[in-house]
Amino acid sequence: MINSKKDYKYYLQADKIANRYTDKRFPVIWFDEIWIFLKLLRKTEYLKNCKKGFIGKLRYSFYRILLERKSIQIGFSIPLNVFGPGLSISHRGTIVVNSNAKIGRNCRVSTGVTIGDRTVIGDNVFIAPGVICFGGVSIADNIAIGANSVVNKSFLTPNVTIAGSPANIVNSNRGATDQVVVYATEILDSQLKSNF
Repeated sequence: MINSKKDYKYYLQADKIANRYTDKRFPVIWFDEIWIFLKLLRKTEYLKNCKKGFIGKLRYSFYRILLERKSIQIGFSIPLNVFGPGLSISHRGTIVVNSNAKIGRNCRVSTGVTIGDRTVIGDNVFIAPGVICFGGVSIADNIAIGANSVVNKSFLTPNVTIAGSPANIVNSNRGATDQVVVYATEILDSQLKSNF
């Protein structure tokens, strides 16, 4: 959760890395709808969590309206303070996430995904198109969830691929998410260390 301006900048930079946005894409990045959504999401989280008082609440309300308008425009229903840093959204389309869900770092989400109430998803998880998670399930770190899977039970073993309806483990391959998830927070942390 974003609790300071430093956190806010960290989340934004991690999201930028996770979505493979580089300075070479300037000025294209500033017109990318997903990047605009992510910036609004993180700014609104920052204002909600960190800025109190009349002016802070006013700014929060303004950004909340901008975020809602952009969400409707591109089909995302992603509440505040659910995703950790390094959120990657593959393209616009319907994504519905319950406000009681908690999702870790470096998650890559595809279109047509629904994440239900009390779902807890770990770090470095790939969620393919059409996935539905519901029933208060827990998903361990480094799990890839195959397309059109229905996840209605917990998977606590990391580094596996799950798929099917209902989902089951289909591959116990270490590094199940290595080809599809950008480990943005690890990249960013190493960049920050090298700057000191």
